[in-house]
Amino acid sequence: MADNDPKRLLAAKPKLSLKRPESRGVMLGLLRRILQENGRLFVREYAVAVVCLVLVAGTTAFMAWIMRDVIDEIFVQGNRAAIVSLPIVIFLAFAIRGAASYGQGVLLARIGNNIVARYQRRLFTHLTELSVDFFSENRSAHLAARINQNVSGIRDTLNLTVTSLARDLLSLIFLVGVMIWQDPLLSSIALLAGPPIAIMIGKLARKLRVATREMIDVNARVLASMQEAAQGITVVKAFTMEAPLRERIETLIQTAETRSNRIASITERTTPVTEMVAGLAIAGVIAYSGYRAIVYGYSPGAMFAFITALLLAYDPARRLARLQVQLERAMVNAAMIYEILDLEPRQPDPSNAPSLAIDKGEIAFRDVNFGYHAGEQVLREISFIAPAGKTTALIGASGGGKSTIVSLVQRFYDVESGAILIDGQDIRQVTKRSLRSKIAYVPQAPYLFEGTIRDNIRLGRPDATDAEIEEAARQAQAEEFIVNQPQGYDTPLGENGVTLSGGQRQRLSIARALVRNAPILLLDEATSALDTRSETLVQEALELAMKDRTTIVVAHRLSTIVNADQILVVDGGRIVEGGTHAELVDKPGGLYARFYALQTRTQGDDIVALA
Repeated sequence: MADNDPKRLLAAKPKLSLKRPESRGVMLGLLRRILQENGRLFVREYAVAVVCLVLVAGTTAFMAWIMRDVIDEIFVQGNRAAIVSLPIVIFLAFAIRGAASYGQGVLLARIGNNIVARYQRRLFTHLTELSVDFFSENRSAHLAARINQNVSGIRDTLNLTVTSLARDLLSLIFLVGVMIWQDPLLSSIALLAGPPIAIMIGKLARKLRVATREMIDVNARVLASMQEAAQGITVVKAFTMEAPLRERIETLIQTAETRSNRIASITERTTPVTEMVAGLAIAGVIAYSGYRAIVYGYSPGAMFAFITALLLAYDPARRLARLQVQLERAMVNAAMIYEILDLEPRQPDPSNAPSLAIDKGEIAFRDVNFGYHAGEQVLREISFIAPAGKTTALIGASGGGKSTIVSLVQRFYDVESGAILIDGQDIRQVTKRSLRSKIAYVPQAPYLFEGTIRDNIRLGRPDATDAEIEEAARQAQAEEFIVNQPQGYDTPLGENGVTLSGGQRQRLSIARALVRNAPILLLDEATSALDTRSETLVQEALELAMKDRTTIVVAHRLSTIVNADQILVVDGGRIVEGGTHAELVDKPGGLYARFYALQTRTQGDDIVALA
């Protein structure tokens, strides 16, 4: 199927993309940043871990060094005292090594877990500070899946660096020291294997950077697609979308598998070459040392100690050979985390911005122009005043700009030109937090969060008492269904309140706005999901809530706005009419009059009775 073409699917990448860390300079800079941000926080813990790793490295080298005495003293010279002393020393060395390995393992795990937790907090805090347009441009499911994969990259980078330097590198140095002490000539033969392996690793690492980033992106898309399918399962089943979605996911999974196999191939490409080169070096050393022992009578203890050191050195050397490959993968993940952390909010508060001071709550739009994308104007020269303590209704065809006006009042976006004032204060010159704390908002599509019903209402004002929460629920006509839930107000909600009807979710959203008790109330199609009975009940609650508050109401149903203090008709991004219901309904040829006539024909006398 064309829709499942792998190239087309993979071309639809998310817009979040910064400079790829494909040069050595960028990678070194990233490593310095990670060390600067985290190193000093764990100086003591890392110091103790390094001591433990040094003990591991030292005891490993000691085991090779003492083999000379074991062979010569016990097996050659038959020293009875050595039969007791040397095994005790070897046992103590293993005991120290075991304790040190446990200590460094626990310490590095704790440090790593703390780093992951700190970056998770930091990421969430930063994401909540980013502008709404960031989330419009990046799919939330893909973003969550990518973060879940990337967040361990910084921990892995630090742990790999510490363990490789303090354990593997020191072990190798100590063991090479033992080898040189025993036989410099043989040591030089064994070390010839190092340069060709290092050159090969460097070439493979460059290929791995690009492959790793591609794999992370594809895996994130797989997880995101599964998450979206789970969230929209009712739509999936209603439209029998199971088969096409399975095909789409299968394509992504197959692509992810291919990318993962490529990375495995690149990563493991070092193994056969390393094994063959190291095997050749070890075989040569054994043959030459055996020849010297047989022909020239060299000490078997010295030869055995050398070979033991050489064999023990193989493991840390192999790990160090793979270090760059492993580090590249970890740092690609870390770099993708910093791509998010380095994003600057597009709507920063001005330096030393004051808090919004509400006196009356008047909202004024002055020649506002706005578009979500360059060259696409949504609002054109919008000017109006929403009087303090009064209700202003916005009505018009879909796509005319009504909801955009509500978004701009909350400064989800900044205007291109003109200004929005609240009690004479330009909302761009005050802190966003103080602005939004003075606003209660009921969106068209209600959203409920993980937790209980009580928790969701309390999100409107965290310091609200249980009595205030229950009163807000009663005003929103929500208590009648809340008390019938298994645990009442303490009933846990499914994902986005999936166990509740649309009208019930909307009434909880209205209760959340009511408990906020803010001087400005924004209602964006707040009753659109309610049936006629619930709409009537909630409308009574909203009329009580709107009393003495500056309210902007977006509505399609005229029955919800006929009593508004002023009604503004928005069409094509402009305000084309304004007045009260009585003034507009009798305006010959007016757009509002046409809306009214259309709805009265479809709804009978409902509006007439309310008017």
